[in-house]
Amino acid sequence: MLGEQLVNEWLMSWRDVCIGGNVYIDSGADMQLKTGFVDSDHVRVPPTASGPLDGRRFAVKDVFQVKGTRTGNGHPKWRETHAPAPAHAPAISRLLASGAELVGKTHTDELTYSLSGQNVHYGTPPNPSAPDCVPGGSSSGSASVTAAGLVDFALGTDTGGSVRVPASFCGIYGIRPTLGAVSTEGAGELARSFDVVGWFARDAAMLQRVGSVLLPNRVSPQLQRVRLLREAIVSSEEELAEQTRQLLDAGAVPLEQIEDATVGPLEEFFQAFRPLQAYEAWAHYGKWITRHRPLFGPGVKERFAAASQVSEAEARWARQRCGELRDGLLEIVGDNTVLCMPTTPIPAPALGASDAQVEAARFRMLCMNAVAGTGGLPQLSLPLLQLGGRPVGLSLIGPPGSDLQLLELAVRMERDELLARRAG
Repeated sequence: MLGEQLVNEWLMSWRDVCIGGNVYIDSGADMQLKTGFVDSDHVRVPPTASGPLDGRRFAVKDVFQVKGTRTGNGHPKWRETHAPAPAHAPAISRLLASGAELVGKTHTDELTYSLSGQNVHYGTPPNPSAPDCVPGGSSSGSASVTAAGLVDFALGTDTGGSVRVPASFCGIYGIRPTLGAVSTEGAGELARSFDVVGWFARDAAMLQRVGSVLLPNRVSPQLQRVRLLREAIVSSEEELAEQTRQLLDAGAVPLEQIEDATVGPLEEFFQAFRPLQAYEAWAHYGKWITRHRPLFGPGVKERFAAASQVSEAEARWARQRCGELRDGLLEIVGDNTVLCMPTTPIPAPALGASDAQVEAARFRMLCMNAVAGTGGLPQLSLPLLQLGGRPVGLSLIGPPGSDLQLLELAVRMERDELLARRAG
């Protein structure tokens, strides 16, 4: 295992990055891309059959294998050292077979190990809903092109919030499914205990339509109750917490509202999630990093250095603790209860935020997102909150396997909101 000092020695020089023979100096987080699409591969794959997604266009995060193209994974060195994919990722094949057309790959954070959407090598995809702010990551490009109306929907991946956070920041719908509900084959990897394939859309009906293609059609008890997650409410900005309570009191979530749920300090979920994620990230990427010595930007550099130091014993403890936390969550949600909270405790940070501010925001977001992550539970983010003119998602967390029910609930909520607007 590579020591932290050695890791830092060759990860320190992130400011001058060589890409394809050209040198890009200190661009990264301050460089705003025109769109979230990747320029290196102008992908266009027609549908292979007709189905429920006829006429729809979609994009995929540049961690998914697209036949005949190199996967970038948010880093030029990764793209350089890997051969073209021999086949499409199964999730892509299913969408193509349902009538959708793939029209591009989208930017991601370096090896998906970040939540800001800022990439030192390629820049930052725009946030169409908050132009002066970060889009959130690591599925930044997919959220960006969806929010901009360039595609009907887009695929991303989520380990510690990489679909939920950009959905919240960009003011669109996003879902992190139940762990294992959608195949992650050919969809990259960060930490397999938490990795899922998720997706974005601008409306709930489209999000549900994609779910009807990707999710298993299993019979589950109907969702009946909703509970505010007290610790997440307390951890959020006061105005967001108040908006969340007002929405529930107004019946925006058409379920029986019962007393608040309490799960204990959110930091405990983070403390269990973080070492296991880091251990598995280094287990997957450590040999490649040691061999190729890629240059990483701030934040990612330090995370991989720390990941190299997580011991097997620490990972074993974290895995056991995640199991205990999951058991507690399952008791709370049962088979018919939804937990409700803001998706993120804050709106998107400004593009000019310091590294320290970005890391502080990341910690707060990980503490909240680690709840569904450690529990393997589905979490749906709906664009229903706002603070200072910037969007924030409202999250619904359901029991394992309740993905389709959550999507149906989102469609009902969207329909009710539209009807209320028309009536007003």
